[in-house]
Amino acid sequence: MKKIILIVFFGAMLLPMYSQEYLKINSDTSVVMLTAAGARHFADMALKCIHTEYPNKTNHLIMDASENIPPQALHPAFYGCLDWHSSVHGHWMLIKLLKLFPDLQGADSIRMRLAQTFTEANLLAEATYFDRKGTKSFERMYGWAWLLKLDMELGGWDDKDAQKWHKNLQPLTRKIIRLYMDFLPKQTYAIRSGVHPNTAFGLRYALDYARKTKNDTLENLIIERSLFYYSEDELCPGGYEPGGADFFSPCFEEAFLMSKVLEEQAFRQWLNRFFELEALQKLMKPAFVSDRSDYQIVHLDGLNLSRAWCMKGIASALSPTHPIRNPLQKSALKHILATVPYIASGEYSGEHWLASFAVYALITD
Repeated sequence: MKKIILIVFFGAMLLPMYSQEYLKINSDTSVVMLTAAGARHFADMALKCIHTEYPNKTNHLIMDASENIPPQALHPAFYGCLDWHSSVHGHWMLIKLLKLFPDLQGADSIRMRLAQTFTEANLLAEATYFDRKGTKSFERMYGWAWLLKLDMELGGWDDKDAQKWHKNLQPLTRKIIRLYMDFLPKQTYAIRSGVHPNTAFGLRYALDYARKTKNDTLENLIIERSLFYYSEDELCPGGYEPGGADFFSPCFEEAFLMSKVLEEQAFRQWLNRFFELEALQKLMKPAFVSDRSDYQIVHLDGLNLSRAWCMKGIASALSPTHPIRNPLQKSALKHILATVPYIASGEYSGEHWLASFAVYALITD
């Protein structure tokens, strides 16, 4: 793929040629938005993989020879896109794009593909999977969080198909909520990694779900555990980031979570203790991705996008005059433009999941 050059003039960004059809920038606010063509472009990536069984990384704990089972037999709904969680957030993205663009090109065929997934039998089998021995930690909490995100997206859509799919999803949703409720009181220490088990990410999506669905019990537990893990944190070691296979920033994910847990003044005080200027400046420099065919190195494209959604979310919790609000917003834009041109790399290592991250980064307020 040809090299893409990003051009910057006095703080204003011009879109690379690849992206001009898919994104547009509001020159007054420096906000980047997805076009209908961009929505179809991203949708195509998910459609290529949601029902593609191989290659597959099952993450299934085989208890005995009888459980050496093909991916689709284990997970009849979410067997595609290499792994369970990528399949879940690929489905979330398709739902989100249909909601954002009701006249999306090929919407009927997208609905047909989604209907293949969201059958009552498929989703009941997905829920039953968690009754197997050794599945307590399956997809904890990354896949759990995306499942709740998917449920929330379907539940908030006044659409006949979505209402049916949402109803069918409920056994699995209830199972995931129960897993959260059982696990969080037992988790003594937060996981502060830059990959799937990151605790702050898993808590933040679940908190959004709890508030949207008015699940006070889940919300109160998440707030209590968030404060327990993070309220005394200070001087986040941003200089240690990124790790070579990170797709999350531990510092930014934690700060984004706390922006939702703490009241505005308390969050400002916490943030002042948490971010030292030099570390924050390093975190606002987009990561360089040297090999997009490598399943671990390409995680850094995801890091740029997840940093963007965190920076946008943190900025929205700050007053317009806060000194880091504007720099965070500008850096979020830089991170998005540093990665979106490379998502369609021709490599399954990135194409099976990065579009979902891009859509979430673009829609985060």
